[in-house]
Amino acid sequence: MRASQLLHSKKTSVAHQDSSDDSPPPTTHEKATSNEAEYVEPDFSNVNPKKVLLKMDLRLIPMLSLLYLLSFLDRGNIGNAKIEGLVEDLHMTEPQYNWTLTVFFFTYCLFEVPSNLVLKRLRPSIWLPTIMVAWGTVMTLMGIVQDFNGLLLARLFLGITEAGLYPGVAYYITLWYIRTEAQLRQAMFFSAASVAGAFSGLLAFGIAKMDGVGGYEGWRWIFILEGLLTVIVAVVAFFTIYDFPETASFLSPAERAWVIHRLKYQGSETSGQMVAESEGFKWKYVKDAFLDWQIYLGLWMYWGIVCPLYGISLFLPSIIKQLGYTSSTAQLLTVPIYITAAVLAIVVAWASDRSGQRSPYIFGCNCVTGLGFIMVIAASAKGGVPGVVYAGIFIAVLGIYPAFPGNVTWISNNLAGNYKRSAGMAIHIGMGNLAGAMASNFYRAQDSPKYLLGHGLELGFVVVGLLAITLLRLNYQRINKKRDTLLTQEYSDVEISKMSDMGDRAPTFRYVL
Repeated sequence: MRASQLLHSKKTSVAHQDSSDDSPPPTTHEKATSNEAEYVEPDFSNVNPKKVLLKMDLRLIPMLSLLYLLSFLDRGNIGNAKIEGLVEDLHMTEPQYNWTLTVFFFTYCLFEVPSNLVLKRLRPSIWLPTIMVAWGTVMTLMGIVQDFNGLLLARLFLGITEAGLYPGVAYYITLWYIRTEAQLRQAMFFSAASVAGAFSGLLAFGIAKMDGVGGYEGWRWIFILEGLLTVIVAVVAFFTIYDFPETASFLSPAERAWVIHRLKYQGSETSGQMVAESEGFKWKYVKDAFLDWQIYLGLWMYWGIVCPLYGISLFLPSIIKQLGYTSSTAQLLTVPIYITAAVLAIVVAWASDRSGQRSPYIFGCNCVTGLGFIMVIAASAKGGVPGVVYAGIFIAVLGIYPAFPGNVTWISNNLAGNYKRSAGMAIHIGMGNLAGAMASNFYRAQDSPKYLLGHGLELGFVVVGLLAITLLRLNYQRINKKRDTLLTQEYSDVEISKMSDMGDRAPTFRYVL
């Protein structure tokens, strides 16, 4: 049977899930989305897509945004604590402070893949709040450390406990929204990171006024109160996070069926050959993710965005303070940067989803980031123009924050099969966050107040990221064209039945550009 004939068939063969391995029994989610023997176009004329998407947005995105806001707040508040006296009170050197930033990313990256695999088996409503309680507890205890060793150990454990949140939430989005809807939702909850940056400055400004209360310095109260807030929200999250579309009580049976159907066939619909994605767990899918070329090329794109992201989030208050502003003014001057970035991230994501393209928007945003760092380097080298340095940082952030959700969404769009996507996204995000370990050492005390080395390294990563984006798009285009040709060739029924198991390597799958 020729593939071209199948395109015009009312009933199209799809993959039959191979269950001959020793994989664990399927979850409720996997049973509900398992592959059928043949595809029949269902009737969803009674479903209002806009109404369903609005229901999902209102019930999913606010809580996810709050979770990530707290995560980013707890991860980056050490930068605010530093300018309130943390280094001096713990008798630390600048290299020791940089080590406390660096070690977080080692454990953070190591535990991301296991966490994402556990998420699917244990259920999001249990796993995400559980790790929140854990990291909120660690954050609270950071407020009572007495020396460098204590802070270093606390940051190691913070990396372990926070590891599952971002890749987990990013993957969770793909369990509800199809490829052309994902970036807007990724941007909506990622923009919480922008708000966290602004909120962190405001909160730190207020909490620092508690200096001396209970015998604790102001920076200790930053850790204690923000950690306790995380624990409180985690308790609420146990009752407010929905697991999967097939168990969503706020959707009708027809609406649930519509959501599941779209997700199952999203990768192949543009080819005309409807092939369902694989749902069951096999270690083969994890192995495939570790061996996938696009994840490692995408890693350079990720570093080109995340190195500047972490460099700025960890050191922005210090950089602004070094420009001659007081610590309180430095905290407040970070606010307009992050608020503007949050709005722009959502606007760019909306445009990207609407066009069905990722690379042009990511590339354009990276160019804006590069322009910002060029301004910062030129103004810092000249000296005496703190306003220009601030403007350059502002412009750089306006490029970074819209690019990040685009980068994560692009790779997730091009990974097919639930467990391969789960592992692949965790690898991409986990290894990508090693950029945080690098960036935390870019801004050295001896380089202040100009920080030319740090800014120069950030600019270098931006350029490498631009090259990676270009290579990714060219490779995706080449493979898509090759697959368009393959669909004119003959396939046996056995070959067609294996396409689901092939995931994004199937000739019916089309990469998003």
